[in-house]
Amino acid sequence: MKIQTKYHGQIELKNEQLFHFAKGLPAFESEKQFVLLSLEEESPFYVLQSTETADVAFICVEPFSYIQDYQVQLSKQVIEELNITSNEQVAIFVLLTVKEPFMETTANLQGPIVLNMKKQKGRQFMMNDSLYQTKERIFKQSVVKGEK
Repeated sequence: MKIQTKYHGQIELKNEQLFHFAKGLPAFESEKQFVLLSLEEESPFYVLQSTETADVAFICVEPFSYIQDYQVQLSKQVIEELNITSNEQVAIFVLLTVKEPFMETTANLQGPIVLNMKKQKGRQFMMNDSLYQTKERIFKQSVVKGEK
């Protein structure tokens, strides 16, 4: 299948690359099918791209390299909905709000994207009882030029 994307132009996809989001995403409930694409080669950043609407694309990252003690406790409902039977099936991403300068970029740590990589299902999981925020800075301050 060919789709038009926001960051990669037109691309060809295989069915095994597609993730079904039964409920869509908050504010994008009608968008049910996404693909996860590397933003750039060898980049830690990804694009969660709708297969229906080219402009519906979210920059995301696996949070564990940036927030070392980040924890996601999935509810029984999410585990059942995504048919999760082992931790190895699960990938967790957080959506970014990209800002200038880039070090000011924030992540939605309260609402991670949960993907069952084996069953090709996904969902945004809102952790309402967590201490995490929807706009948390995750990048360390850069060193000022000239300082060591």
